[in-house]
Amino acid sequence: MEQRKLGNSSLMISEIGLGCMSLKSNQPKQSRDIIQKAFDSGITFFDTADLYDKGQNEMVVGESTHSFRKQIVLASKVGNSWRADGSGWDWKASKDYILRAVEGSLSRLKTDYIDLYQLHGGTIDDPIDEIIEAFELLKVQGKIRAYGLSSIRPNVIKTFLSKSDMTSVMMQYSLLDRRPEEEISDLLKQSGVNIVVRGALGKGVLINKPVEPFLQYSSGEIVHIVRNLANLSKRIGKDNMTLALSYVLSNPAVATTVVGISTKLQLDELIKIKDQLIKLSDSDKQVLLEGVRSLYYTEHR
Repeated sequence: MEQRKLGNSSLMISEIGLGCMSLKSNQPKQSRDIIQKAFDSGITFFDTADLYDKGQNEMVVGESTHSFRKQIVLASKVGNSWRADGSGWDWKASKDYILRAVEGSLSRLKTDYIDLYQLHGGTIDDPIDEIIEAFELLKVQGKIRAYGLSSIRPNVIKTFLSKSDMTSVMMQYSLLDRRPEEEISDLLKQSGVNIVVRGALGKGVLINKPVEPFLQYSSGEIVHIVRNLANLSKRIGKDNMTLALSYVLSNPAVATTVVGISTKLQLDELIKIKDQLIKLSDSDKQVLLEGVRSLYYTEHR
């Protein structure tokens, strides 16, 4: 599998990453087997968060990757704190909280460093300067190698770009959500910051899930987009999943696309296409986007 440099860091990551959120903590053997097989197939980027399953997800990932820890890039996220009664979580965007929370993640992940530590959300009203100070201090201490955002808010992203040395932004991006192309991907590329894609399969609608409205698109518009994808797939001899992933990976601002996996069958399907990914030509993209209107960020700024 192709390995790509992640932003302005020295990290090299696989162009397909494993999104670990969907792994089942109550089925540790199956989760370990999935992670091991992903690694054996060439996947070197694994993404989790302290929020997922109240920390249990980090524990599963840590136990599963321990034997090959130095051969992978491990990403986690910070900023959300579970309430003591388990009823939900609260946003904790402060320097002190980040410096405390990283210790829990390091312990659960069974490692002494996190390769990519991401702020898990954020608003323009957060104490951004002190958040950056926390990440920079963790780099100096050797507890993280690089940091980034997990956000779709353009104003937050632009503020961090102007103030920090961040490496990446994880954001939703697919044929069904091309908002990053309209406002942020070119700016990120010019700044040497990469997109870590999530949601490239549009919640499965682009491959096999029933059509439903998505963002500002009606069901009819989604049918049209999926039809364009199927027509191009048939013409060039690829399946919809291969082309959907190839589309986002063809954006020069993108380093990797993270795919959520919860079963061995899903992983087998992903492994089967990893060597079939292609760089789409401009004419291919025109076919995919024929008759498709642009979307823009509205409520999330």
